[in-house]
Amino acid sequence: MMPPRGAVGSCRRRRLAPLNEDNGRFLLLAALIAAYLSAGATVFSALESPSEAAAQLRWNRTLHNFSRIFNISLPELRAFLRSYEAAMAAGIRVDALRPRWDFPGAFYFVGTVVSTIGFGMTTPATVAGKLFLIIYGLFGCAGTILFFNLFLERIISLLAFIMRACYERQLQRSGLLPPNFRRGSAVSGVGSLVGWKPSVYHVMLILGIFAITLSCCASAMYTAVEGWNYVDSLYYCFVTFSTIGFGDLVSNQKATYQHQGLYRFGNFMFILLGVCCIYSLFNVISIVIKQILNWVLKKFECRCCPKCHKSSTRLSRRNAITPGARLRRHNVTMDADGQYDSDTEGRRLSGEMISMRELTASNKVSLAILQKQLSETANGYPRNVCINTRQNGFSAGVGALAIMNNRLAETSDSR
Repeated sequence: MMPPRGAVGSCRRRRLAPLNEDNGRFLLLAALIAAYLSAGATVFSALESPSEAAAQLRWNRTLHNFSRIFNISLPELRAFLRSYEAAMAAGIRVDALRPRWDFPGAFYFVGTVVSTIGFGMTTPATVAGKLFLIIYGLFGCAGTILFFNLFLERIISLLAFIMRACYERQLQRSGLLPPNFRRGSAVSGVGSLVGWKPSVYHVMLILGIFAITLSCCASAMYTAVEGWNYVDSLYYCFVTFSTIGFGDLVSNQKATYQHQGLYRFGNFMFILLGVCCIYSLFNVISIVIKQILNWVLKKFECRCCPKCHKSSTRLSRRNAITPGARLRRHNVTMDADGQYDSDTEGRRLSGEMISMRELTASNKVSLAILQKQLSETANGYPRNVCINTRQNGFSAGVGALAIMNNRLAETSDSR
């Protein structure tokens, strides 16, 4: 008996849904980003527009007063101010500043280039410098992004090691693990430690606390050395660590400092650690956002598909394989640890007739799972890493999302 036409169409749409899940997630994220940008523009316009209008009014009043007092025409005064703006673009200021293109200044500049901070305080003025910057920034930015990914992989591995040790100690205190437990022994593959990974929310909390602590310590240093207030120092830390780099506040620009060498080293270390930490935190938050998008997409799924699936299963023959059953069995994952087609196993245990091909397929799956369990017992640890998890020397491919999906627990079902 053939299933109803509507049920076939609904189930066909169900099979095609996973192919469009990435597109749906992309469109949903694009819509949310557009709404987020619109909301941010509305808020900043309401907050900053009155201040901009007041500043423009004060500047016009000052300009007219200066022109009247010193008997200078407004066109001549504006021409002089344009020359001063050109001097500022070249890095010249009224106050004495450090040289821009000596070796320490040039090193500070290339650091802002490869880290994509780009304060804008120092820019190349020659044609040769601009052409060299294009080539230099191309390879420098790519190498720095690779460094950030490697840093992310190692900090997640470190956090996973610490959190797993704490989890094992908690299990030992509760009596679920023996007191003489050692990682890598045969007992490490039993109980709740099988396939254990750190929670993405715990990692996000730890990175957030570390980023806040680092920003507070750096802000205290900038407040004492640069003379900024503490809120401006916090603002500078976020703008710099997140590589936004507006350039309205830039550290280490005065000609001389007290304990100048120590301050330059501290400034470099704070920026390096801050950029790496905020990069890792942003990637963890992106994983959480992806989980939220997946949850929203599930709410939009067709609710009649499970009913159609059940109805088509009831209408199929009891002692024969449905057309899609063999394909489903070939796609059974080997990490399921004994979980395979429940319909086949249930009918086999209940004494119902099944075909020889179906019996052979289920026995192949059972034999493969048995071999996997024996191999894990002999080696003393579960083999949870598939064959293709190491590509080009990286876990599950290159990139922050691949690293997070391989290392954290909540990401395994989200892709």
